[in-house]
Parts: sequence; C-alpha cells; structure tokens
Amino acid sequence: MANTVTLADGTVLPALGVGTWNMGEEPARWPEEVESLRYAVLNGVQVVDTAEMYGNGRSESVVGEAIYPYRKKVFLVTKVLPSNASSQGVAESCRKSLRRLGTDWIDLYLLHWRGGVPLGETVEAFKKLQREGLIRHWGVSNFDTDDVYELDGCSRIGECVANQVLYNLEHRGVEYDLLKTDYRRKIVTMAYSPIGQGQELLKSPVLADIASRHSTVLGPATPAQIALAWVLRQNNVLAIPKAASHEHMKQNLAARDLELTEQDLAQLDAAFPPPTKKTPLDMI
Repeated sequence: MANTVTLADGTVLPALGVGTWNMGEEPARWPEEVESLRYAVLNGVQVVDTAEMYGNGRSESVVGEAIYPYRKKVFLVTKVLPSNASSQGVAESCRKSLRRLGTDWIDLYLLHWRGGVPLGETVEAFKKLQREGLIRHWGVSNFDTDDVYELDGCSRIGECVANQVLYNLEHRGVEYDLLKTDYRRKIVTMAYSPIGQGQELLKSPVLADIASRHSTVLGPATPAQIALAWVLRQNNVLAIPKAASHEHMKQNLAARDLELTEQDLAQLDAAFPPPTKKTPLDMI
C-alpha cells in the first residue's frame, strides 16, 4: 500500500486524509464532528479537506474549530467555487475562507470545478495569493485530462500540485488516462468518496468475501476498509473519506494497515472492471 504521497516541492503527506462534505449541516452533530476530526489529526492524519460550498461555509467553520489547537500539524485544503473564480472573486473567497477557518494560511487552495472564468485568470489569482502568503499551494478539482492539458498553457509543471476527483471501485474511469496524466505533471490525485456514496458499494458480496480474509487492529476487516485500502494501494493517490463520528474515523484509519493480495485485486477487477476506453469524468 502507498502510505505517502509527495507534492512537486517535496512535501510528503500521508496518503489517507479526511473529507468534510456535509459536515456542519446539523448543529447537534457539530461537537461529534469536531471530535472526530481532532481524533484523526492526533492519529496521524494531516490532510483535512473542505470547501466554501460545503454547508455554505459551515463545514469550514467546523474544520476551523477542530484544527485550531493543532494547526501546524494539519495540511489544510479548501476550494473556491467556479462562480467565484475571477481575480477579484478568488481574492474575496480566500479571505472569507480564512476567517471561517480561523487561520492565516491555507495549505492547498483548489478550483472546485471548471466554470465560465478563463482558467488563466484563476491561476494568476492563485499565484497572487501565494505571493501574499495566504496560500502555500494551489490545485484543481474535477479536472479531466483535457482540462489538465489546458493548465500547460497557463502554468509550469509543478505549480498545480493536486487534482481532486471522484475515484472508487465503482468509478474507475480515471485509471484509463487521467491518473497517468496527473503523475507526469507532478500532480497528486486526490480521491474523493473513495468508499462510494451511500451503501450500495458496501453491499457487494465480493467486498464481504475479501474482508472475511483480513483483519485490522480493531478486529475483522469491513467492506468499507477493503474499498478504502484498494484506493490507498495506488501510487500518487491521496484518499479523503469523510468520517463524522469517532467510531467511523477509527475504522477508516485502521484501513491504512491492510495489504490486499493479488487474489483480492483480481477478484475486485472481475467485479468492478477497469476501464477499457476513455469515458467522461464522473462527478457527484
């Protein structure tokens, strides 16, 4: 299993981070969400991912409260909406995110997906934020191969350090060419929803069968842990599953030590075939 990823500037990060989509939506769950994130950081997770879109900023506020005592341990990621991706919009959104996050800097600032603003304008706005010390790295999200190629016209290799995309056993299209395209440009692929949305993927009898042959420090492996270990096995891929409860977070972290066998991988390929042709990038 790939335990770390390395950014273009040499920054090494654990390959398992944590996502926060839908966090902050319910005030009653806020304390549990904060505790879950703190547990992750205190147990080796560095990358915490959020976005201005999530809960209209409430997710960033949850993250800010959670990481405040441990800010220097955290590699903080947030995203700007495409509707705010103009020069002025990026500058304003970044400062609003900084206030909600309660921090002076963002480690990685992403364009959430492509919109109507020219890519070059957004990239220049990101570079300006870097010069001002408000962000340390910038990247993109939901960029397909052609979008990544377009970055060549407005940035040098190594400037865009990450591309966050949907990647799990049910959505393997990025394996056809995007993972390789990212790697060649020194772009780390961040996998969101690595164990799927809802429970459909986790009902797979194949995942249950493979889980029955493995165990973790917490006991017998679960289908979710197998699905997560499958993503984590990939070179240059950083997974950011969401876990809004302490127990869920413990289960995710335990997946770091799972080593899938060749038999396991062959079974998964048979049940969830890899792509044989280029397909449009999946998004949720």
